[in-house]
Amino acid sequence: MIYLQLFLNFLKIGAVSFGGGYGMISVVKETVIGNGWLTEEAFLDFIAVAESTPGPLAVNMATFVGSSLGGFLGALAATFGVILPSFVIILLITVLLNNLLRYAGVNAALSGIRPAVTALIVATGVTMILSVIFGVSSVGDKFTADVKGIILFATLAVIAFFYKKITKKSVSPIILIVFSAIYGMLIY
Repeated sequence: MIYLQLFLNFLKIGAVSFGGGYGMISVVKETVIGNGWLTEEAFLDFIAVAESTPGPLAVNMATFVGSSLGGFLGALAATFGVILPSFVIILLITVLLNNLLRYAGVNAALSGIRPAVTALIVATGVTMILSVIFGVSSVGDKFTADVKGIILFATLAVIAFFYKKITKKSVSPIILIVFSAIYGMLIY
């Protein structure tokens, strides 16, 4: 039954992923592509939609994947699965927070998790760049550069760099997403 599979897989993702939605992307990718639920291209489209819609990335991704596989009930099962571990953990931490942070082991564990989350986010970013811009999805694939994608990526990087240099603040991701959407409609 697809609803149970969605719930259990996204429950596992929610339970073992740290660092928010961006830290979950690699685990979600492995799960949905590994189960044959989505193609790599469809998964990248889901990420783009999930990032451009309001709400947490992980919840949006679970909702979209569940909806594509099982309609409303699939969306509900996947979304509930991905948020349940966080809800339970936050509830427990809220009750026990003052006592937990007193232990060096807890602080050490949290310090160890941070670099792992950063590595997952960087690895996901590099994988997405290689796949979307250079057409490389596995070892041995030839580079087939998407010139339009490279120009967009470079333009966004230049805009972000000069905006930060001039205003001393980071450019809003919303502005970058809107710019990218307009660019995509015009060019692609």
